[in-house]
Amino acid sequence: MRSAKAIVPLPTLVLVCKRPALGVGKQRLAARLGPERALLLAERLLDCALEDLAAWPGPQVIAPDAPQHADWAAQRAPFACCRPQPAGNLGQRLQALDTRLRDEGHQALLYIGSDAPTLTLKACQDAAGALQHADCLLLPARDGGVVLMASRRPWPELAALPWSSAQLGSALARACRAAGYRVAIGAAGADVDRPADLPPLARALAGDPRPARRRLHQTLESLLAEAPCATPWP
Repeated sequence: MRSAKAIVPLPTLVLVCKRPALGVGKQRLAARLGPERALLLAERLLDCALEDLAAWPGPQVIAPDAPQHADWAAQRAPFACCRPQPAGNLGQRLQALDTRLRDEGHQALLYIGSDAPTLTLKACQDAAGALQHADCLLLPARDGGVVLMASRRPWPELAALPWSSAQLGSALARACRAAGYRVAIGAAGADVDRPADLPPLARALAGDPRPARRRLHQTLESLLAEAPCATPWP
C-alpha cells in the first residue's frame, strides 16, 4: 500500500504594523501631501494589509508597534492572534517577535508590512510553497527593501541590519546565507515610501477587484488630483 502523503501545514502570516496617527510614519509622504492626507493614505494602506491577513487560509497574527496598541489591533483583526512588538529597533523587534511565536509553536512564518498593497494572496501562497525547499524566502522591494520575508528557521541576527535603507534586502539575504540557510529570492514588488511611488501604485491598482484596494485606488486618485505641489507628479 502507498503511504498517505503528509499534509504540510500552512505557515503563519504575520502582519507587522503601526497604528496610523498624525505625525507617525510616512513622513516623506506627509511632506508632499500634508499630515492629514498622509494619515488617510496610511489608513487605506493598513486596510489592504488587513484584507490580506483576513484572506490567509492559515494561522494569522497581527503585531502592532507597541503593547499599548494591543486593544486597537485586536479590534482591527479579531480573527487573528495579537502579539505586540516589544521595544527596540525594527530588527530587534522582529527578532523578539519571531522568537516568541516559535516558542508558541509556530514553525514557518511569513512576515508582511502595511506598505505593499500590490502584494497578492498568490504571492504569499507561493512564498509558503517555497519554504518546502528553502529555509527562507525574500520578496525584494524595488527600492532595495523587502515586501515579504518568510522563514521556517529562526532568523539570524537582525538588529544590526540597515533597516529602512536600500541595502536591507541584500544585507538580509547575506546574513541568512552566512547562517547556512538556503535562501530563495522571489519577484520584486513595490512598497510605498515616497511621493514618487504613488502614481505607479494608482496605475497598478486600477483594475484590482479587492475592496480595500478599490478604496485605496479611489483615495490615490483624489490625492493625486488635489494635493498641493510645486512640481508635477512623476
